[in-house]
Amino acid sequence: MFSKMRSVFLLALVLVLFSACNEYQKVLKNEDVKAKYDLAERYYNEGDFKRANRLFEQISPKYVGKPQGERVMFFLANSYFQIKDYNFAGYQFERFIKSYPKSDKVAEASFLGAKSYYKLSPRYSLDQTDTEKALIKLQNFINTYPDSEFFAEANIMAQELTTKKERKAYEIAKQFTKLGKSYILDYNISAIAALDNFISDHPGSIYREDALYLKVEATTALALNSTFGKKRERLDDAKSAYNNLMKYFPETKYAKAANNLIAKVDRELASITAQENLTR
Repeated sequence: MFSKMRSVFLLALVLVLFSACNEYQKVLKNEDVKAKYDLAERYYNEGDFKRANRLFEQISPKYVGKPQGERVMFFLANSYFQIKDYNFAGYQFERFIKSYPKSDKVAEASFLGAKSYYKLSPRYSLDQTDTEKALIKLQNFINTYPDSEFFAEANIMAQELTTKKERKAYEIAKQFTKLGKSYILDYNISAIAALDNFISDHPGSIYREDALYLKVEATTALALNSTFGKKRERLDDAKSAYNNLMKYFPETKYAKAANNLIAKVDRELASITAQENLTR
């Protein structure tokens, strides 16, 4: 009995699916714009965004300048977003905002457009062009719609992207510091420049403590391997880097390593002072 009911159910399901597919194909090939609009909206409301998107694509040019045009263009953009075609979603949301700047949906379109570029943002180690674009879009949304229901989510996404950009900049500086350990002075000089830029450009970064410590490493390595004529000045730079780390992070997790480095700096300074005294 159960097996028979199951077979009947499966057969009914197949017939329903076949009928729906047949209806979709029939309307898709039809020239009746109203029929396409009705079916597209039905699919959209049912969450079948792939079919809805295909139909809205076909009819959107027909509704330009018409009362339903605003609705069709928003549904088209959002259907792209829902099927995860974020490139087209971002583009279509931008078109919607330009076409209907006074629409009640402008705030939502601005948010979803920004979120589309957020979704396109790659991992930190890759080119961050889309990250930059997403940040600009998110910041514009945050500044324009501070009372929006999407405000909190936009802030979270903007912070995540900011941290991603910071990490890329930090990792570049970190790589120079690693290369500097091979006793090639140019790498240490590049590391110090990159770290200075990072610290200046990202004062509130979660990587600030790490960057300040890496500067202690890089300035110490540069100083210890410099010629006698440049050594004192560069040792003083290392002490300054150490003092900055301890000033901003007195309980730093790098205390032991930093103290070991500054002990080397102090010993070298004492040695230079002794040599200078002998020559007087």
